[in-house]
Order: sequence, then C-alpha cells, then structure tokens
Amino acid sequence: MSLDKESFTIFLDTIQKFVDNKLIPREEEVSETNNIPIDVINEMKELGLFGISIPHEYGGSNLSMEEEVRLTFELGRASPAFRSIAGTNIGIGSQAIVMSGTEEQKKKYLPNFATGELIGSFALTEPDAGSDAMSIKTTAKKSNKKYVINGTKRYITNAPIAGVFSVMAKTRPEKKSSSISCFLVDAKTSGVIIGKPDVKMGQRGALTADVIFDNCEVSEDSLLGGQEGIGFTTAMKVLDKGRLHISGICVGLAERLLYESLKFSTSRKQFGEDIASFQLIQAMIADSKTEILAAKNLIINTAIMRDNGINITLDSSCAKLFASEILGKIADRAVQIHGGAGYMAEYPVERLYRDARLFRIYEGTSQIQQLIIARETIKRFKNSN
Repeated sequence: MSLDKESFTIFLDTIQKFVDNKLIPREEEVSETNNIPIDVINEMKELGLFGISIPHEYGGSNLSMEEEVRLTFELGRASPAFRSIAGTNIGIGSQAIVMSGTEEQKKKYLPNFATGELIGSFALTEPDAGSDAMSIKTTAKKSNKKYVINGTKRYITNAPIAGVFSVMAKTRPEKKSSSISCFLVDAKTSGVIIGKPDVKMGQRGALTADVIFDNCEVSEDSLLGGQEGIGFTTAMKVLDKGRLHISGICVGLAERLLYESLKFSTSRKQFGEDIASFQLIQAMIADSKTEILAAKNLIINTAIMRDNGINITLDSSCAKLFASEILGKIADRAVQIHGGAGYMAEYPVERLYRDARLFRIYEGTSQIQQLIIARETIKRFKNSN
C-alpha cells in the first residue's frame, strides 16, 4: 500500500527542498573526501529515505513503484553518491529479502534497513562473472547443518560500510539457474574480507570494493527463503525493479545537466548576446528536453505496470537502456554547451559527466539490455502467433 496522494505530495516537496538546499551544496565536499558527511546521512535517515521500498509492517513507507520513480527523479538531481548510500537498502540490498525471505529473515533485517542503522549489500558480480551471472564461481558447500562459502565478489556497492551481504553462490556444480542460492551473510562473520575501496572514474563517495569469502561458515538459517536454488531467479526479479529505479536516477541526473546547461548558456555571452539565443545551442537544449520527457514517461508507465502486477522484464530493460543512453548524450551536450569551461573541474558538469558514464554499465550493461529486449520481444511474437 502506497502513501495517500496528499502525503506523498508533501513528502516529495520535502525531498525536492532537501536536494536543493542540503545535497547539491555538499557535492564538492563529497567529491573531495570520497565520503558522505554523517550529518547528511542522519538527515536522510530522519526523512525515511532508507526505507521507502520496505513494507509498513517492517518500519518502511512502502512506496508504490510509481511513487519510488518519481522520488528518484528528485534524488537523481544531486550527486549519485547520495542516492547510493541508501540505494542498496532501497533496492538490491533489501528486495531479495522482501521478495523471497522467510518471516524470520524479514523481521531480523528489514526494520534495521528501514531506519538505515544497517546497510545491506548485494554480492553477485565476480572477477569472471559480470554480465554472465550464471558463471559465478563462488561456492557454498553444505557441511552438517552449515554452509562453507568460498569465492570473490567484485565492484560490490557499499561493501566497505555494509552490515549484511546478500551473497549469490553455487550450491550445485551445474551451470543453470537452480544451482545458485542466496545467503544472508553478516559482514562480521569470520572469513569475510573486505577489500580496499575502488578508485573510480567518477561517483566519488559511492563506495565499492571486493568482498572475499574465505572458508566463511554460515548457518542454515542464512539461506534466503530457507531453500536452495532460488538465488538466481530472485536476483533477476530484484534487478527488474532495480533497473527501473536506476532509470529514474538517470532522468534526475539528466534534468540536472540540462539545468546547468541552461544556467550557463543564458548567462554566457558571445558576439554580444547570450549563447542560448544561438540556434545550434537551442537544438541541443531541445533534443535534451525531448529525451528527458520521453524517458520520464517510459519509466512512469513501466512503474504503473509493475504496480498493477504486470511483468516488466522487457519494459524495465527498455527504460534502463533508453534512460542511461540519453543521459550519456545529455552529459556530452552539457560539456559542449559549456565549451572549454565544461572541461574544467570548477564547473559541476565536468564531475557530472564522469558520474553519468557508469549508468550504461552497472545493473546490466546497455548491451545486456539489448539482448533482454530482443529475447523478450521475440518470445512475445512467437507466443502470439
């Protein structure tokens, strides 16, 4: 059950002001320190941002998917690092438990996810298994009433600050979806080793790192849903939802880049007039605005479909592909509109340009989205003929 319309409108207005007055002014600080200030995190907790997708009975606000993406349009206007600190609790770090966890697992983890006191993290990607998720090599071998996990996970969001990991591991040797199970592993468990934070092109403050499991012993109770073989299917469901969330963040960042382009082009003068009056600048502004509106409507429509119980595997991939690709184009145009200034670190577009590049890669590359879209489209055609 979502919020009533009036309550959500008030909440969204509060978030808009929070982004404008608190997050955007702190972006440079985050970029320089590679860290989210604790006072900002505390304000995000107070606003309930860590629990927007968690059911009411576990302390969350349980926003509908439509409400969630409308919220991401606002959060996305600030540095992606701010969204990332809460992003795993909102999405991939919590939703596996929401969708497939036992009641005991939900009661144990979800209330603390909702308050932000516990950070969840989703450990799927490996050095030799990125897009090909079924090729993971991490294993979980059963020994008496325990499992022993061995393997390395790579580029794991929020790993340095996570309290619990949703770990995908093979419980059978065959390369098929039913061979992969999910384990909820406390970060303090013996045998869990967190690597150094990755040094990335952009998105400073959004921490990622390797997570190594070296003879990590966990109880049967840590098996998601209390059964083997549901890890891969759960992960795919989580990613369907997560891709829609990320699409909304892309739109928010695209809106910010267009704002910065308008701010610069309406004040920068050449040949005695604002460069915004030049038709070729206007063409870039027009293309950017059109793409943003198209992406926004695709995302909202897909969110409504999910709220109505309709499968969105095809549509969420379309949204992720389109939104992340237009974000890249808009970021490039923003730098072009700024000219030489856009290449300088004193202007936000230089940093935002680097931040934007990752969205075409994580939670499924653009090429993976194309494969999913083609597969699902062909399947639907065959089923209807």
